[in-house]
Amino acid sequence: MEVSAYLKYNRMSPKKVRQVTREIQGMVAAKALNTLQFIPRKSARLVSKTLKSAMANAENNHNVNPDELLVSEVVVEEGPASRRFRPCARGSAHPYKKRTCHIRITLRDN
Repeated sequence: MEVSAYLKYNRMSPKKVRQVTREIQGMVAAKALNTLQFIPRKSARLVSKTLKSAMANAENNHNVNPDELLVSEVVVEEGPASRRFRPCARGSAHPYKKRTCHIRITLRDN
């Protein structure tokens, strides 16, 4: 049985979030939460929040003990990007993107 949780339109670059999600893939969910607690990044807090949501979904919707869950997959997809411009020399402008991402965490029981 698989349970998932989403965090959509997160205002952080997908590249930064993927660096954290690589660490927890394949771990037991409780151990993954403990690992995320000691990573000093904003993306670790967001992934932790999504993981807690997936564990609560498993417990409340499917009556599964959250201690028996494995992180089967973590997918970080690119969301819509806001286009902005930064002023630069001689009245011109350089474009840049404020990126967003979607985080999907899928848990399965042992």
